[in-house]
Amino acid sequence: MGSRRAPALKTSKREQARLRALRDLGLLDTPPSEAFDRITRVASRLFGLPISAISLTDVNRQWFKSRVGVEQQQIPRFKAPCDKVSATGEPVVVSDLLADQTYRDSPLADAGVRFYAGAPLITHEGFALGSMCVLGREPRTATEAEVSLLRDLAEMVMDQIELQHALGRIDAVSGLPNRTQLVEDMEDLARDHPKEECMAVLIDLADAHQLADARRVLGPAFLDNFVKFGGTAIRPLLGNDCKIYHVGTTELAFLLREPMRRQLPEILMEIQSRLADFVESDGVPVSAHAVIGIVPFRLGDTAPRDVLRKAFGAALDAREAEVKVEIHSPAKDEQHHRRFKLLVGIREALIAPNQLSLVYQPRIDVRTGACAGAEALLRWYHPTLGNIPPGEFIPLIEQTALAGELTDWVMDAALWQVTMWRGEGVTVPVSINISGANLEEEDFVQRLKQGLERHNLPPTAIQLEFTESALIRMRRRVFERLKDIKALGVTCAIDDFGTGYSSFSYLQNIPADIIKIDRSFMAAIDSLERDQILVRAIIDMAHDLKYRVVAEGVETQEAYDFLAEAGCDEVQGYHISRPLTANDFRDWLAAPRAFGSRSAA
Repeated sequence: MGSRRAPALKTSKREQARLRALRDLGLLDTPPSEAFDRITRVASRLFGLPISAISLTDVNRQWFKSRVGVEQQQIPRFKAPCDKVSATGEPVVVSDLLADQTYRDSPLADAGVRFYAGAPLITHEGFALGSMCVLGREPRTATEAEVSLLRDLAEMVMDQIELQHALGRIDAVSGLPNRTQLVEDMEDLARDHPKEECMAVLIDLADAHQLADARRVLGPAFLDNFVKFGGTAIRPLLGNDCKIYHVGTTELAFLLREPMRRQLPEILMEIQSRLADFVESDGVPVSAHAVIGIVPFRLGDTAPRDVLRKAFGAALDAREAEVKVEIHSPAKDEQHHRRFKLLVGIREALIAPNQLSLVYQPRIDVRTGACAGAEALLRWYHPTLGNIPPGEFIPLIEQTALAGELTDWVMDAALWQVTMWRGEGVTVPVSINISGANLEEEDFVQRLKQGLERHNLPPTAIQLEFTESALIRMRRRVFERLKDIKALGVTCAIDDFGTGYSSFSYLQNIPADIIKIDRSFMAAIDSLERDQILVRAIIDMAHDLKYRVVAEGVETQEAYDFLAEAGCDEVQGYHISRPLTANDFRDWLAAPRAFGSRSAA
């Protein structure tokens, strides 16, 4: 056999597609599997034959995924009966290899095999990957019942192949490869085509609000139909060599290599045109509000998961900018990296000794000039990014599970400081900001009560501030939580009033004590009559509803004088004092102050 050479095989398009299907399954050159070995053992016993194998037909070899009674892992494809099974897609029975014109000088005949029977391993697309075969060292025949049994065993093999392939690689709803498969395919491409220029294209079929509304009205089956509609619409545009991947709830992705990469503009236009159609769910037409994110990259230069992350980011950027297509922006990506770094860093900051700190901004009573309280403001000094503005990191954290932990840190630090001040004779109440997420926590009031007890402080030692938007968004739950807080004896303030819905109707029953007028009204209050009218109206109506009114962001004597004349109860802002450290606040309290006239400014 050593001198015999296999002729060069002509590779038809059908054969190329078959080989591609075989490689997509990821079975070649993989370790043994008991799930397959069990089938070959059963086949050997059922037929009473010493040899059984699951044979996969590769380019120039028959590779055995499982085998019984044979040592070799593979044999040449040339003159192998399994090759005929793959070529015809039909069972092949050779009663005596030595008596057969084709196989009498085959590798199997040389190895002493006389009998062969094999049934094809056929995919749903109709490709014969190889065969489930049994072999003997004596000539024999195969009955129709035995051939039928062999077909059943081949079907069992294919069920196992497709099960293993689908597990963790194929989305059950869409039937498309998932993002795990996309990552693996990108890794394979990077090995075979390093540095090749490529594009990742991600299509987000619908925005979050649309999904939520449609799911509520149409049910979860709507999403299934929606994604299938997207895949069906896009598939014909990409050709057989370009896979579509289902990488998110309603996100599809594909890779464009040369020469299709140069056709990107035309492909994008056609995608948008096709997705403009309606998809029906239970007779209800729903249109896709699709956006597309694009990431140019070189294979092997960027980690596949990072490419996918950038594609998601580009699609989100398109959604936020209200455009159809957005190409990945390194500048925007840097912002996303910073946000991620902050989210990761806050965990360490919560336990680090010197990253988080509180400063205190005084509020004064307009009538008496006395300090009526101080707002505790959080500061974060990141070890590599430096000082992080609260307006940057607090909204980020409020969207995560860390919101509760951060509020607990602030409460504990503020209560500790109040305890220290009280030991020095300073009894000014300190207000603490809490988020809407905190007001949703079932145990928040209990944690607040435990904090006061732990520091041996009365409820009047602190005040809680929450935003108007949190109140409106979760009215029923917030009201109940605020009633519990009020029952403890803690004062509650509505912060940033005027930036939300600004409706006084909900103020009639809400269990709060203070309204804090947002600083945006103070920017031009000493010159704009419109702002003055609005602020007067807020103060008058709040007083009618028995609220105490605090004006934030007061930076000029003119603003102070107007607020005093309008009847505002308290003011807070740079004209009174910038936020101070605990020691500086104590010194500020001891210093003489006067705010009631222009000469005192």
